[in-house]
Amino acid sequence: MPTPAVHPAGSLPPAFPALTGDHWIETLSDGSHVLVRPIRAEDRERESDFIARLSPSARHFRFLGEIREASPALLDQLVNVDFSQAMAYVALAHDNGVLREVGVSRYSASGDAQHCECAVAVADDWQHRGLGTLLMQHLIATARRHGFRRMFSIDAAANEPMRELAAWLGFARERDPHDATQVIHTLAL
Repeated sequence: MPTPAVHPAGSLPPAFPALTGDHWIETLSDGSHVLVRPIRAEDRERESDFIARLSPSARHFRFLGEIREASPALLDQLVNVDFSQAMAYVALAHDNGVLREVGVSRYSASGDAQHCECAVAVADDWQHRGLGTLLMQHLIATARRHGFRRMFSIDAAANEPMRELAAWLGFARERDPHDATQVIHTLAL
C-alpha cells in the first residue's frame, strides 16, 4: 500500500479552504484528497452520519455487533477524547460542498498506561485507496508519542480488510482465547 503524500499548509488542494490548527491534507493512492485531523466534539453529527452510512457488514466489523445507529452515549464516547489516553483522527472529504467524514481511527488506554486498544473504519466508497493505512499511521505515531508500549485490536476473524491492514502495518495476529469468532492483532510500539 503506498504512503499518501502530505501537502504543506501553503499548497492545499483547491477543494479545501485555508485551515489552521493540527490538520493534514493528504493525497490517497487514487489521487483524491482528504483532510485529516483530530476529532472534535462538534464532529458528533458527522460521526453519527458516518456510522449510519457504513454498510451493515462494515458496522458489524467496527463494533463487533449489530447496530443501526450510534446511541447518544456511544457518540459522546467517540467524539470526546482527551488527546492522550484517548485519541481519534477523522478523515474528511468534500461531498457536494460539505465536508463528510470518510474514515476514522482511534485508540483508548486499556487498563494501564502501557497498552491501548485501537479501531479504524473507512467508508465503503473510500476503501482500497490507502486511507485506513494513513489513519492508522497517524494513530500509531501518536500512541508512541504518548508512551504506549503496545497497541491491540480485537476484530472479527472474518474481517479480511482488517487482517490485510494489520499485516501491512506489522501487527501480529492470534485467535482470541475467549471467543473463536474473534482475533487479536497486536503491535509493539
